Amino acid sequence: MGSEEVKVVSFWVSPFGKRVEWALKLKGIEYQYIEEDIFNKSNLLLQLNPVHKKVPVLVHAHKPIAESFIILQYIDEIWKQYPLLPQHPYQRALVHFWADFGERKLLDTSWIAMCSSGDDKEEALKVAREAMEKIEEEIKGKKFFGGDNIGYLDLALGWISYWLPVFEEVGSMQIMDPLKFPATTAWITNFLSHPVIKENLPPRDNMLVYFHGRRKALSSSFQGWFKV
Repeated sequence: MGSEEVKVVSFWVSPFGKRVEWALKLKGIEYQYIEEDIFNKSNLLLQLNPVHKKVPVLVHAHKPIAESFIILQYIDEIWKQYPLLPQHPYQRALVHFWADFGERKLLDTSWIAMCSSGDDKEEALKVAREAMEKIEEEIKGKKFFGGDNIGYLDLALGWISYWLPVFEEVGSMQIMDPLKFPATTAWITNFLSHPVIKENLPPRDNMLVYFHGRRKALSSSFQGWFKV
């Protein structure tokens, strides 16, 4: 079952899609990458993900799986080499908690802060910085959230290492103060130094152009993340 053809439908700058690609590469799984134009969605995407109509979508054995966190868990259950999730149910529950926390309290608010101004921006920055404080405590004393090796939570929070600095530059703001968050800063260095990660990142200059354009288009309304 695990050896059947694997495809990833994604968008070049999507951190959600990169999670999926990183997971497959860590496990040594070959896959076909299909770039999706999220501004002119293909019939393929609409067929594979008719409910949300978003990327990424993993196709394995001709069956589509949507939503990056669900895909990560699926990958970990299908291909047992290089486990991403801990074995103990309590530790697995904690990993899922922090992945959801990072999405809701840091990713969403960082995006809002980048795209907004005035009181909306300041409120979003406040929540994002408070979330960073919690994440800093969680990573203290560890090389990776997964311990000595990159795990599920590292992939879930991996966008912090590369996308967040772009958001900060585009939004003229600071969330990740290296002096205030030294453990997270060290984790970022470790994460970006891993061959699978550093060799599979979108070009930063292109990201800046893209996100400047998104910020201008979206103005102060939190819409359209990678879903238009």
